[in-house]
Amino acid sequence: MLVAERYDKIVSLVNERGSIRVSELSELCGVTEETIRRDLDRLEQQGKLRRSHGGAVSVKETQAETPYFEREVMHQEEKKRIAKAAVALIEPHDRIALDASSTAWYMASILPDIPLTVLTNSIKVALELSSKEKIEVISTGGILAARSLSYVGPMAERSLEAYYVEKAFVSCKGVHPERGISESNELQAMVKHKLIKQAANVYLLADASKIGVQAFTHVAGWEEIDTVITDSHIAGTDARLLREKGIELIVAE
Repeated sequence: MLVAERYDKIVSLVNERGSIRVSELSELCGVTEETIRRDLDRLEQQGKLRRSHGGAVSVKETQAETPYFEREVMHQEEKKRIAKAAVALIEPHDRIALDASSTAWYMASILPDIPLTVLTNSIKVALELSSKEKIEVISTGGILAARSLSYVGPMAERSLEAYYVEKAFVSCKGVHPERGISESNELQAMVKHKLIKQAANVYLLADASKIGVQAFTHVAGWEEIDTVITDSHIAGTDARLLREKGIELIVAE
């Protein structure tokens, strides 16, 4: 494969997936990880992608939300493991909040039918829980965001102010060791921020591809996050930086 062809393939893969790791690109392109890192540096200088810790992120990810059906299959196995680890933290009679992320939907799909109150702005989460008789579901209402099948806007935010929960489970687009967590869409970011404010304990659900990424809109700083649940692909440096900030780190195997 010529260098130009490899560049085209890398950009295509990054845009197709939204984000990708150096190790994956190395395997797919048949070159060393060191070569991939040099390629990513050059492509970032050309404005064709953004470098992140351990990989690269598409420059197309600004205000546009990734459609739900696409998010559902991105890093699917990692998200399922993260969801399983998160569900293990939930106890009978808890009051919890779940955002409109695909990882939260995976949580809803495996939640046991135990006495719980679940606050959510996600249509998918609410529908998934509707068949579980012991779980009370409270939906925010608001403006329907069709791409994410969720409610956003002032009504969604105001409705959240009426409730307090013990545990909020929130995902995001970017997890930056210095700048906190961020989202690609401002309306989603505002709802997530409100969910975080209404919770006693905040659990961030983030597969390792999101760590080191800074998306368009700020959601929260590290002082507002208690625990990060991620997967085993997290780099040792990133894990150390998070722990140094007093964040509990749960690595889902």
